[in-house]
Amino acid sequence: MVQPKFMMKKNVRILLVGERGVGKTSLILSLVGEEFPEDVPPKAEEITIPADVTPEQVPTHIVDYSAVEQTDEQLAEEVQRAHVICVVYSVEDEESLEKITTRWLPFIKSSLPENVTCPIILVGNKVDLVDYTTIDAMIDIMNKFPEIESCVECSAKTLKNISEMFYYAQKAVLHPTSPLYLMESQDLTPDCKKALTRIFKICDLDNDGLLNDNELNAFQKRCFNGPLKPQILEDVKSLIRKNINDGIEKNCITLNGFIFLHCLFIQRGRNETTWTVLRKFGYDDKLNMAKEYLFPQINIPSGCTTELSYKGQKFFTTLFERHDKDKDGALNPSEVADLFSTCPAAAWGADIRRTVPTTKKNKWITLNGFLCQWMLITLYDIPRTLEYLAYFGYNIVENESQLSAIHITREKKLDIAKRQTSRNVYQCHVIGPKDSGKSMFCLGHLGYTTEDTANVLHEIEMESQCTINVVHVYGQEKYLVLRDVDLRDISDPLSPMEIQCDVVCLIYNVSNPKSFEFVAQIYLKYFEESKIPVLIVGSKADLPEVRQDYTMQPEVFCSRHKLPPPQPFTAIGRVQKEVYVKLATMAAFPSFQAAWVMFCRKQTRHLQQLGFPSLDSQLLWKAGVGLVAEAPLYVSYGVGLHGGIVDLGTVKIIQAKWCV
Repeated sequence: MVQPKFMMKKNVRILLVGERGVGKTSLILSLVGEEFPEDVPPKAEEITIPADVTPEQVPTHIVDYSAVEQTDEQLAEEVQRAHVICVVYSVEDEESLEKITTRWLPFIKSSLPENVTCPIILVGNKVDLVDYTTIDAMIDIMNKFPEIESCVECSAKTLKNISEMFYYAQKAVLHPTSPLYLMESQDLTPDCKKALTRIFKICDLDNDGLLNDNELNAFQKRCFNGPLKPQILEDVKSLIRKNINDGIEKNCITLNGFIFLHCLFIQRGRNETTWTVLRKFGYDDKLNMAKEYLFPQINIPSGCTTELSYKGQKFFTTLFERHDKDKDGALNPSEVADLFSTCPAAAWGADIRRTVPTTKKNKWITLNGFLCQWMLITLYDIPRTLEYLAYFGYNIVENESQLSAIHITREKKLDIAKRQTSRNVYQCHVIGPKDSGKSMFCLGHLGYTTEDTANVLHEIEMESQCTINVVHVYGQEKYLVLRDVDLRDISDPLSPMEIQCDVVCLIYNVSNPKSFEFVAQIYLKYFEESKIPVLIVGSKADLPEVRQDYTMQPEVFCSRHKLPPPQPFTAIGRVQKEVYVKLATMAAFPSFQAAWVMFCRKQTRHLQQLGFPSLDSQLLWKAGVGLVAEAPLYVSYGVGLHGGIVDLGTVKIIQAKWCV
């Protein structure tokens, strides 16, 4: 199987070193010429073997060393450039074997930067001249030096094991042993076990701690492009049963059985099998997840936002349901820990309960809250969503890049031009003076009342917050994000990021005579000439309303500036969801506001929620770019219904576009 390009080295550079007369140059020339050279030069020129004639399909450069022609400084430079080093000795020369530990291994180590190692192959040449083996001596050296990948005895004269020697050298670069296996303990490294555990959990689609035949074959198809034959699968299970007691359960492979198999592959020299699996799941040569795998390149044009696509939402829904083991519709702390066990760390902490919907009693995240949280992360921190999709195995489960889980919306200016938006996530910035009730208004979006929030409010007043929840706009689910903009004084400037959003909520305290002036000045300074819809909310409506110390009272101000009337809000008793629907509706149709105020006269049941005049069933009206007339009235405009009919009292939408 061809690995992704970013997972494989583009070429392999092999350096041969050793004492004079051990046959380094002869080995190279015998490989290239396929016969032993009678006339051997002091040093062979660098040789490049094309990719199409190497087992791993990677170009290979072979570099010789000669003490006659090169200095130690020149050799040190070659050591630093090499991907793998073959230390050659003569099996008939015991001194050349001893020099491996007394000269060559120390020299290689001293030539490399600190904490950098290079894989080493021990090569015993001239086996045609002796009738004994030096393998035991080489194994003793291998056990003392973990950087030694393998050893081989060969003969340049008879060509014995010549191609194998260079194959092992290439393999040591592309499929190294040391990151996977500890020679001294004859076991996998902790990092390898950790990576294989993550892979096992991703492949365990029903989350029962076992890999059944279907899950094993899905794993086999992803990694090796085909399922296992039934007999081979049974042979694998039998092999596990014979070697460990807890490797098979209910005729399925356990985590211990899965790890044992990979340990066996490596012990039998099949490193490439384990590396194929690791690289398929995003690991690099150091068993870190590759940045290219975690963060695929994504281009987001100015004015566009990012949301979860249908595939992304479906994946996260399945992920939630898979880890909701008790099927209570929420993830308890144990289930959350299990969910993030394939990740370096959890994507959120205890603050989740003041950001998204949770259960009322235990504050555990629900499915709605789970999707809301990932919508929020995708909106504000798209690299983090891509990263966690990779950790959760999206690439494996869906067999495609994380980019298919992301939807990039069209530019905001196009939404304004078309007077409606196709976005599913709306950003509402909540701005108001201190003691205006911003925090409570944002928490009310999650269903909190004043009685619920004695502890939660204490935690969030230290910093700005975001809350997100689902609202329904004409029967369609949308996600509304409320961002509490921390503006302590009217003289403090708002940044462009604090101004730009889909809808603005200016909130004041109806019981404080100084409160409305703050929001009025904010509107005049930042939003009077803006095309961003604005809704003014009078909070703490349960308290006696007082006259505001401003040139105009709120109702007059809104009428003068063609804004909807101030919307009363209180968090005592029952949460008033209507105001959040109003904000989302205004975000969905950013340019209807002025037209409705200008041309509508009476109030229908639905539009009355926004405080706009009604649509007369006999009225012919023109709203800037559209002309609509019908009796009874049929208003044609963009809500993404694709020709569906939605009954809105006396108003019906029959077509998802403007009349132009």
